[in-house]
Amino acid sequence: MADRDTPLLHAVDVCKWFDLGNRRIDVLKGIDFSLYAGDMVGIVGRSGSGKSTLLHLLGTLDAPSRGEILYDGQRLDHLADQELAAFRNRFVGFVFQFHHLLPEMTAFENVLMPALIARAAQQPAQARARELLGRVGLGDRLDHHPGELSGGEQQRVALARALVMQPKVVLADEPTGNLDGRTAEEMHALLEELNRETGTAFVVVSHNQELARRMGKVVRMLDGRFVDDAPPGAVAAPTSAELDTIAASGPPNSDADQGGASTGAETTSEVVEHRSAGTTQRCAESGGSAEEAQA
Repeated sequence: MADRDTPLLHAVDVCKWFDLGNRRIDVLKGIDFSLYAGDMVGIVGRSGSGKSTLLHLLGTLDAPSRGEILYDGQRLDHLADQELAAFRNRFVGFVFQFHHLLPEMTAFENVLMPALIARAAQQPAQARARELLGRVGLGDRLDHHPGELSGGEQQRVALARALVMQPKVVLADEPTGNLDGRTAEEMHALLEELNRETGTAFVVVSHNQELARRMGKVVRMLDGRFVDDAPPGAVAAPTSAELDTIAASGPPNSDADQGGASTGAETTSEVVEHRSAGTTQRCAESGGSAEEAQA
C-alpha cells in the first residue's frame, strides 16, 4: 500500500541558475513538487523548458541554487559526496533517451552494474538481474552484448538496470525518444506495468503525446515553471496541437535538453560546459552511463 503521508520527493521553491561571467541564466524558477510511492507522473513541455534540469536535481546529480528537496522527509545537503552517491544508488534509478550500456558487457552484466558499484551481495543481485531481464522480455538474451540487441531491447536492458537496486523512484528522461512508434508503445506499456507491479514511483519526461495521456498525473513546464496540472488521462496542458508541434520537431538536442541546463539561452554550449563536471559520472551509480563512470 502506497504511503500517502510522507512524499518520497518533496521539492520546495526549487530554483536553478547558472552564473556565466556577468550574466545569470535562470533555468528553474520556484518549482514545488511532491512524489509519493506508486505515483506515475509525466512532465511535458517544449525543449528548453527546464525538464531535464529538474530531473537532475531530483536525482541528486546537481544541487538547487535555492530551495530544498526532501527525500523521505530528509535533507541530504549534509552528506559527503561518497555518502550521497551511495544514497543515490539505493534510492533512485535513471533511464535516459540513450541507453548508455557498456558495449563490452552482456545484458546481464550491464543490469548488474549498479549492484557491483554498491558492492551488494552478489547472489541476490544476480537473481534480481535475471528476474528483471525476464520481466522485460529478455530472459533468453542475458548473454547478448548491446550490439546484438535492437534499440528497443537495449532500452529494456537500461530499464532493468534502473530497477535492479529496487529504488523507490525511477526518473526517466525521454525513455522512448530514440525508438520507433511500435517499440515506443511497448516501452510505455512496460513502464506502466512495472509501476503497478512494484509500487516504484516514476517521473517521466516526454515529448510523446500518447505517453503523456497515460500518466496518472501530467504537469507542464514552461520557461522553468510548472504552469498547471492535468487530471489522470488528460493532456489539457499542453494542448494536442502543441504536442504535435513538439513531435514534428523531432527528438530534443541530446547535449542541451537531455544533458542539463535548458532554457532558450541555456541550450548554448557554454551552459552545458558550465554544468557540474561530475554529473555524467554520478549517473552511472544509479543506472546511468557505467561506461563514463569507469572513464
